[in-house]
Amino acid sequence: MVEAREIREWTNDEIEHRLDEAHRELFALRRQLDLGRLEDFNRIKRVKRNIARMKTILRERELIAEMVADVSAEEAR
Repeated sequence: MVEAREIREWTNDEIEHRLDEAHRELFALRRQLDLGRLEDFNRIKRVKRNIARMKTILRERELIAEMVADVSAEEAR
């Protein structure tokens, strides 16, 4: 499991790349589940939580960028 602290050290591009990988992994795990080949059922939960963490951090960065832009626009007045 990846901790949020570690994800925050990554660049946005790196997070997006790892997010794509995690989605692919989740798809593969769900397929294994459907076929009855999945051995570690908790893996699905861990991957979903990692996806949520990465999306949350990307959203935090978007909101911070918006706030900075708003403050800059107000100061320019």
